[in-house]
Amino acid sequence: MALKLSGTAFITGIGRDTALAFARHGITKLALVDLKQEGLEETQRLLKESYSEIDTLLLQVDVADEAAVQDSVKCTVDEFKRIDIGLNCAGIAGPHIATHEMPLNKWQDMIQINLTGVFLCQKHLIAQMLQQENLGVREGRGTIINASSVFGIVPSPAYLGITPYVASKHAVMGLTKADAKVYAPMGIRINAICPGWVDTPMISKGIENGALDPEFQRTPVGRPAKLEEISDALVFLASPMASYMHGAGLNVDGGYSL
Repeated sequence: MALKLSGTAFITGIGRDTALAFARHGITKLALVDLKQEGLEETQRLLKESYSEIDTLLLQVDVADEAAVQDSVKCTVDEFKRIDIGLNCAGIAGPHIATHEMPLNKWQDMIQINLTGVFLCQKHLIAQMLQQENLGVREGRGTIINASSVFGIVPSPAYLGITPYVASKHAVMGLTKADAKVYAPMGIRINAICPGWVDTPMISKGIENGALDPEFQRTPVGRPAKLEEISDALVFLASPMASYMHGAGLNVDGGYSL
């Protein structure tokens, strides 16, 4: 079976490389959901430059706002008729503060975006997919992929001080596994991706000043991932080639969690 995607994808969190990878592998209808309008428009521009046939829908949404999430799913279905792939990637890194010094509002911000936001997107994607035609054992009614982390599998090193982030990503794995078991018999496939360190602007300063060198030394391949390496793994997980995967956390971490 070829690594080929089809239908409509609904992606939260600006992921230009992911959007481009999905288009490259066959997606022609793409709903982009994020809080930053400028980033949405830039991603749309890049998609149109390379894939003139693609239809995009831009939705400026706070994923922690249930009414907004529900409306974004409805708008996508109104425009594209169904949602075949839901990719929940919106999230924040949060502060580096030890638990005994963590302000409650910082904890709540992390949980609200990284966990509640994923829950709300999953809730309304499932509700929509349950209404859709089941396209068979390989495609089903739809597939959902949640963005967890290598720190949703293992704890972070003590010196990083990111306990709320770790807790939120472990919780995403619990949400993924529990609902995968509930909805697999109904033709909905739910999994998570667990990236390790990825070379993005979020960690560029730590790469440049050497602060993250201990983390790369702990990674058997000795380097952070390229964005396209994570995007390629997402394409696989979204494709019918992963049709027998339910409730998995796909580690794409260069061996960090070994």
